[in-house]
Amino acid sequence: MGWNSYDYYDTCVNEEQVKANADFMAAHMKEAGWEYIVVDIEWYARDAGTQREKYQYIPFGEEEMDEYGRFLPDVRRFPSSAGGKGFGPLARYIHDLGLKFGIHIMRGIPRAAAHNHLPILGSKAGANEVADPSSICRWNPDMYGVRKGVEGAQEYYDSIVGLYADWGVDYIKCDDICNTNMYPHDPYSASHEVEMLQRAIQKSGREMVLSLSPGPALIEHAWHYEKYANMWRITDDFWDSWDLLREMFDRCELWQEHVAEGSYPDCDMLPVGRLGKGFGAERDTAFTRQEQITMMTLWCIFGSPLMIGAELTKLDDWTLALLMNQDVLKLLSCEYRGCQYEKNAEYAIWSCLNDYTGERYAAFFNFLDTEQEIRCGLTEIEQFAGKGAVPLQVRELWTKKEKDLDDPVLTERVPPHGARLFQIL
Repeated sequence: MGWNSYDYYDTCVNEEQVKANADFMAAHMKEAGWEYIVVDIEWYARDAGTQREKYQYIPFGEEEMDEYGRFLPDVRRFPSSAGGKGFGPLARYIHDLGLKFGIHIMRGIPRAAAHNHLPILGSKAGANEVADPSSICRWNPDMYGVRKGVEGAQEYYDSIVGLYADWGVDYIKCDDICNTNMYPHDPYSASHEVEMLQRAIQKSGREMVLSLSPGPALIEHAWHYEKYANMWRITDDFWDSWDLLREMFDRCELWQEHVAEGSYPDCDMLPVGRLGKGFGAERDTAFTRQEQITMMTLWCIFGSPLMIGAELTKLDDWTLALLMNQDVLKLLSCEYRGCQYEKNAEYAIWSCLNDYTGERYAAFFNFLDTEQEIRCGLTEIEQFAGKGAVPLQVRELWTKKEKDLDDPVLTERVPPHGARLFQIL
């Protein structure tokens, strides 16, 4: 559970803005489990955002880099990094708030390091020998992939992760690696780089979350994601569109059996609140309030990581309450197992069970543009078989309303694109 700079700041976030969001989380959200502050893409780019009308990622722009081909924070945007300190001072600031610090990286090795034949720390090989110029990202021009099984390849990943460990990084979001969609004939072409990253983290001696982007992740490689990573995106970038939210139900259905402690299929960021400043047009989320309730309900009952995309300091009271509903957030614990019970063109029903406490939950989701009545025989849900008495009462976790049941059939009118989440009492 945390905050990521991308949906609001795009490539342009700076140190002052990161600290402001961290301060807000520590003061207002930490008690509910929110803890990660993640600096997203291009933190090393000196000219990030200066040509946004033409490029999101400036071709072969100016980058901060050390003598071993490792990116460093742009000093102008992150002044505490001056003098070779990197993200160390910012990480300490965030840790002192009781929070954790994360960064975004692109897979591979910087093209500039390869072109300039820079050495690799701990290896006799140079960046030009490790870089694979046939392995590139379709949308970002900064990197070459790293060759498999050559001298210097693992050492390069060891060197960057070792640097991040020295800084105090707790979370690495690696991009262009979960699905290398430049290569449709081999969309998981960088699986060896996932393994090298995982080995480098283990060698570093520091616990770090390894998050893989972008999606959609490939279900046939689920075992590999689970073995070598903590999070993997099951979608491409998720934005505030009902069509994308409706599609997420199909993705969660596909991945529901692969949620486990330390291994989380990732539905991507929560585009709530104020978004888009770095993209040139700051705006409110396009999701209705009911759609935001649907999103939060699905992410929590499915068990996705939660990363807020909004500018936290501009959250209104309603959005903050949405993000702080601890009755709903508790379902993220791995003691709770969510699964789809029913889905058709008009609605979906999910159930959730805590095997240790016997707690039972049911969620109704309305796919229609109009209100509809959804019904479910609670004793017919397979997940609940033999788990408690016949239900006589339910409590809805968003409205806090309780109601008695005349029989074990739950009936509820659900708003357009809305959701209702019930604890079965």
